[in-house]
Amino acid sequence: MNEPKLTGLLRDVRAGRVPVATALRRLKSLAIHNLEFARVDGHRSLRKGFPEVIYCEGKSPAHVVKIAGTILQHNDNLLATRADRPTYRAVHRAFPRAQYHEAARAITVVRKPLPKRPGTIAVLCAGTTDIPVADEAAVTADIMGNRVKRYYDVGVAGLHRLLALNEELLAARVLIVCAGMEGALP
Repeated sequence: MNEPKLTGLLRDVRAGRVPVATALRRLKSLAIHNLEFARVDGHRSLRKGFPEVIYCEGKSPAHVVKIAGTILQHNDNLLATRADRPTYRAVHRAFPRAQYHEAARAITVVRKPLPKRPGTIAVLCAGTTDIPVADEAAVTADIMGNRVKRYYDVGVAGLHRLLALNEELLAARVLIVCAGMEGALP
């Protein structure tokens, strides 16, 4: 449940459209959803503005689908990271709105996009081998309501690659910099 849904529930209680006992039962059911193999945090979106993110590595496609279903029962959007193609196919069968972001290895379901926050997050990566990590950060920032600009392969080959972006980088609200291998940034 997110803040607007909670506000709506409280208004319905105040207006007499929903009995207090029903509202209490709904609120109690949100805390932790025990799936035996996973405990899904039902209050994450209230505390953080976005529901729990599924880290797919090491989970079976069936488990990811079950966790995704639990999250999407109470939330409009979903992010699953480190997902492979078989996991995506299973999620897509269950939730046809699911999209796969190949480079990021991420699955998203967007039923209601979050309003975009002011400013831009610039995601930079030093070399092309860093693109998967950078793209995961970019997809994550985007689904969580941020404007994102990607700047890839701006590292090791020379300072001129970064200097050409100086104005854009100074204008960004946040810089996410990915530099694997040797951490090679000019």
